[in-house]
Amino acid sequence: MPTRKANAQWNGDLENGNGTMKLESGSYKGEYSFASRFESGNGTNPEELIGAAHAGCYSMALSNELAQAGYDPKSVETEANVTFEVTDDGPAITKIKLITKANISDIDEDTFQQFANGAKDGCPVSKALSGTEILLDASLTG
Repeated sequence: MPTRKANAQWNGDLENGNGTMKLESGSYKGEYSFASRFESGNGTNPEELIGAAHAGCYSMALSNELAQAGYDPKSVETEANVTFEVTDDGPAITKIKLITKANISDIDEDTFQQFANGAKDGCPVSKALSGTEILLDASLTG
């Protein structure tokens, strides 16, 4: 398996500085700042990128588990809501809520929920974030 790389550069102090984050593949490069991370400023932030990684990983994991069990996952769409707050120990990602909508033929709700929860626990990004509370709201569409 390949080693994936990303790069970040920060210039200046925390509140007045700015930086860029980019992916080795070249598919993403974005600016970030104190305002984009701790307020509502323009640019991205590490939490947004973690959310994208988690949503992507989870959607792939759920689709794979369903397909391996003989189901036909037409689509799995996941949104990750990443909660970033200041705790007694300092700033922390305290919770991630995955909201998934899946279009799968011939599966009942209970079976789907078993697969959805299994993928939440088995997704490599979920495992990497095991110190964070991960919630799941999964529903079938179509």
